[in-house]
Amino acid sequence: MKTLLILAFAAVAVAAPPAYKVVGNIKIGGANRTDYTYCDSANHRLYVSHGTTTEVIDTATDKLVGTIPDTQGVHGIAIAADLGKGYTSNGTTNNVTVFDLATLKVTGKINTGQNPDSIIYEPVTHRVLTFNGKSNDFTLIDAKTGTVISAAVAVGGKPEFSQVDGKGHVFANIEDKNQVIEINAQEGLVMKRYSIAPCDGPSGLAIDTAKMRLYSVCDKVMAISDPNAGKVIGTAVVGSDPDGVAFDDGYAFSANRDGAITMVGETSPGKFAAVATIPTKTGAKTISVDTKTHKLYLPVWDLGNAPAGGGKAPAVDNTFQILVVGR
Repeated sequence: MKTLLILAFAAVAVAAPPAYKVVGNIKIGGANRTDYTYCDSANHRLYVSHGTTTEVIDTATDKLVGTIPDTQGVHGIAIAADLGKGYTSNGTTNNVTVFDLATLKVTGKINTGQNPDSIIYEPVTHRVLTFNGKSNDFTLIDAKTGTVISAAVAVGGKPEFSQVDGKGHVFANIEDKNQVIEINAQEGLVMKRYSIAPCDGPSGLAIDTAKMRLYSVCDKVMAISDPNAGKVIGTAVVGSDPDGVAFDDGYAFSANRDGAITMVGETSPGKFAAVATIPTKTGAKTISVDTKTHKLYLPVWDLGNAPAGGGKAPAVDNTFQILVVGR
């Protein structure tokens, strides 16, 4: 019996990861401007930041079903499904747009700090937090009433992506300090901060709530940390200049500007490594995941030919699209 158990464990440990590839392309067009997407798996909706508007796609059909207008310089989207409300962080106008999930109609605006970037809804405390990139703080909002509880709570550096643990806590990368902070959402207080070196300039952040691990991505490095212990427990090599990372079904997916996703898994207890490279498109560097269908969504646009004398390839007008990657 002991021998059989050992063999069974070994088989699990070396099992091949699921194979992913590009399975679709949702063409949107318009301006080649974007930041985050947000996938509401329960209601098969994908929310896409798109410069001055936010687009809504039905992921069951991959069709555009609506647009939230006047979200100037939109960065991120947060969904409070229990309240029937959605929120966008508008970097140009320093505010949040509140919209009705059923109708997509705008119901209000809430002022924030300077250049609200990442935005997240914490469901236990019913708080919305915007992480403000220029004022280096976060704004704490009562999602039920739409009132600001704290306008500017300093975070000690430039905040980037954020995640929640479903227990009243919010985590965020601090890009210029190579740190992760933990926030008590009820009180709006920074409870903890710790280094995630050698990750330098962390942007994207994903969470595994079952094992309580955070995945932060930097140029060519992913840092896996334990927020309870406040330390890095592993690293993995990823592609160049990732901006987003998603977690699903035991794997972390780093979206790299160089045209590929690095899929990272725990190859043995406490050891992490890239287990696959998934070709995408050059510039596809933010990502969200539908945890029901295991599909990944990456906004991107086409690039023309690079100049003969060198330099970056120009963007092709009206080619904004969402790349769909699945099993």
